[in-house]
Amino acid sequence: MSSIKIESVVKEKNRMGECPVWEERENSLVYVDINSQKVCRWNSITNQVQCVPVDARVGAVALHQCGSYVIALGTRFAFLNWEDQTVVNITELELDKPNNRFNDGKVDPKGRFFADCCRTVYKMEKEEAMPDGMCIDVEGKLWVACIDGGRVIRIDPETGKRIQTVQMPASRITSCSFGGKDYSEMYVTSATDGLDAAALAKEPQAGEIFKVTGLGVKGIPQYYFAG
Repeated sequence: MSSIKIESVVKEKNRMGECPVWEERENSLVYVDINSQKVCRWNSITNQVQCVPVDARVGAVALHQCGSYVIALGTRFAFLNWEDQTVVNITELELDKPNNRFNDGKVDPKGRFFADCCRTVYKMEKEEAMPDGMCIDVEGKLWVACIDGGRVIRIDPETGKRIQTVQMPASRITSCSFGGKDYSEMYVTSATDGLDAAALAKEPQAGEIFKVTGLGVKGIPQYYFAG
């Protein structure tokens, strides 16, 4: 296995960075900052970050086969047109629960967009804290971001055992996703919200987005929403 390397690629601080998605057609990483209510895109060629503000906390973003994106916005599903920054609602759920919101989501192989789904395959250790965003590699193993655990772990879903741990330079690790030209890079989001001034002083890279290389395994391309 190659030596693991971790570098910060997006140094702009995210209050609650989440849901990184690699977009081949733009050589970019799309992600959300939930509590800042914005969808962002980092271009790996130019190193520029562009953001589109939205009117509610946005829990997830996914690629749309017709271009631009589909997002989970508050309790709504919506289309986001990146070029003109317009949001078109698809449907809204739980109108009787105004304090609820979607948190994280992905498109499945059939092109369906799911938000807030959960399968229990592993019991977290105390030092791993809580599971957050996840992704799958080409070997069918599950990578889990451990919020407040400062790490990403690799799980064998068939045995329920942890087989690899990657320690990260921030504690509030929120999600992970493979990307890059051959999907050998892992992108990991983090958050500053939930950290007090003393904790932030100890974690100068909190809220940044990291690229992890040398994992010895590749991910799979993102699926596109077909709706």
